[in-house]
Amino acid sequence: MLAAKFDPSSDLPDLSGKVAIVTGGNAGIGFKTVRHLARKGAKVYLAARNEARATAAIAELEAEGFGEGKGQVVWLKLDLADPRLAKSAAEDFMSHESRLDILVNNAARLFSPYEKSHDGIQDTMMVNHVSPFVFTQTLFPVLKRTAEAPGSDVRVVNVASRGHAFAPSNIRFRNIDDFNQDFNRTWFPSLIRYGMSKLANILWSKELQKRYDVEGLPIIVVAIHPGDVNTDTATGFWGKFYLSWFVRLPIVTVSPEQGSYTSLFTAASPVVRARSEEFKGAYITPVGKITKPSASAQSDELAAELWETTENLLKDLGIEI
Repeated sequence: MLAAKFDPSSDLPDLSGKVAIVTGGNAGIGFKTVRHLARKGAKVYLAARNEARATAAIAELEAEGFGEGKGQVVWLKLDLADPRLAKSAAEDFMSHESRLDILVNNAARLFSPYEKSHDGIQDTMMVNHVSPFVFTQTLFPVLKRTAEAPGSDVRVVNVASRGHAFAPSNIRFRNIDDFNQDFNRTWFPSLIRYGMSKLANILWSKELQKRYDVEGLPIIVVAIHPGDVNTDTATGFWGKFYLSWFVRLPIVTVSPEQGSYTSLFTAASPVVRARSEEFKGAYITPVGKITKPSASAQSDELAAELWETTENLLKDLGIEI
């Protein structure tokens, strides 16, 4: 259960002058994350593919008002189905902003039918790992510039899931065939594919933190499990079935509001900066608890393998980052 002690309205600092991006910010925990960051005064880019849904979400936030913080929310067009579009979105952001204090990679596909993108990579891995990797790497110049400024506090939050533990214990990320496994002989293929992508989020976060540390950048990277959130991101019959009969049960789920708390805690709580050496590269569960993920998720070798293969796949697609 979520810790009752954390309240974003009182436990987050004033974020005036700070700039944030929240992907998938038009609904669910992403929307609640945007709301609280803006209420604390941040300028928040709500990154989403669908303009109508994004503008409707922004209109709702503006109608509520941001209070004394006087925050602002701006739509950033982001389509994670294509890594080229993810790169373009990051470049568009950098053409408008000279700083980025908080990046929350929240958007994800949940339990979806097996499909491949036009680049030949299965969609769950593309949307949940490959394109967020491109988006974040493309934003590196502005993250670095902000981190090097006096008094900065730059953080990258990757929303993973305890579902990463459903990935097979012998999982590998050596090549595109490993990325494209369908797991059709398993009891719930879409859940296993989702688990693999969330395992990738945790491994990527570990490796990204290492690389920032090598550069001497005081950026904190974390992967989080937000809780079992009652939301509407599954597609296909079995995804809807799973959510209807398990995830939506009140005794095991939390609301999107509560589900946003771990994102908010890791994105902006002073506790994380004060204990930065503990939180760097860590896996965090509700709310703010440093937790050991699965054995695979703790593997430095697997993290390095994932990074190298992701870079090689992007090179093969002609995408420079």
